[in-house]
Amino acid sequence: FLSLVAEFCCGFFVILILGKFWLLAVLYLLWLYLDWETPCTGGRRSQWVRSWTVWKYFREYFPIHLIKTSDLNPNHNYLLGFHPHGVLVAGAFGNFCTGSSFKNLFPGLTPYLHIMPIWFSCPFFREYVMSAGMVSASKESVSYVLNNEGGGHASVIVIGGAEESLNAHPGSLTLNILKRKGFIKMALKHGAHLVPVFSFGENELFKQVANPKGSWLRNVQEKLQKIMGFALPLFHARGVFQYSFGLIPYRQPIHTVVGSPIPVKRNLNPTTEDIEQLHALYLQNLRKLFEEHKRNYGIPEHKSLIFE
Repeated sequence: FLSLVAEFCCGFFVILILGKFWLLAVLYLLWLYLDWETPCTGGRRSQWVRSWTVWKYFREYFPIHLIKTSDLNPNHNYLLGFHPHGVLVAGAFGNFCTGSSFKNLFPGLTPYLHIMPIWFSCPFFREYVMSAGMVSASKESVSYVLNNEGGGHASVIVIGGAEESLNAHPGSLTLNILKRKGFIKMALKHGAHLVPVFSFGENELFKQVANPKGSWLRNVQEKLQKIMGFALPLFHARGVFQYSFGLIPYRQPIHTVVGSPIPVKRNLNPTTEDIEQLHALYLQNLRKLFEEHKRNYGIPEHKSLIFE
């Protein structure tokens, strides 16, 4: 989805350069140069964009729900680990970049959804994603958000990243997390409380071409992901007037459950042991969150999360 919008924006920019409005394109390039660091310094959100009526229909289409299980004290900063990535990351976008659901449930907290830095190099597209409250997933950007001395900031990071989107098959509960420990180190260095978030229904929005590990398709996808920085899952869903084939996601409810915070004491120089211990505790709490809520959202009793 992001790729399609980004391609449209880049195409529009090329038209400006080659057409009569080349001067406008040159001025925008100058602006891009001067504004390059903004995605790493809190972005530039617009409440007007975040409140567009189209987002209301977007959330109601699936529909998307945000579920609170515990209070989050606005005097602290938080790092929310979002799972799973899925294909669209609809739960993360719908709950943290549009509307007022998060604000109503967690007053005093401002969410920042971190996405891959490459998206902020796309002309015009960068302005759109920043206006929705998205910022870079770079270390500098996460540090900027979590450094807020008065608290009240919440970094939302899709932990599995682009690699996990290749596992986004209906019914899949596989999370790429065992080697992902950078977010743990960031939480320790800034004393940001960790909060596991699981979005039930995220993997049900599309059907993906079979790509088991070791298959030629998966090997190609993984190589392309390493080269380009983002994955290319081959997916399909429904059409506008029929349900057999298309790129419009299926109407499947998404319930994004925000877990209880894990208190983290600030440690500017965490050891490997410190990181491993907190990572293990995070996995334990994430699994507990899933097990406590899976029955409410149609997950069979015998199904559990798979960490890899």
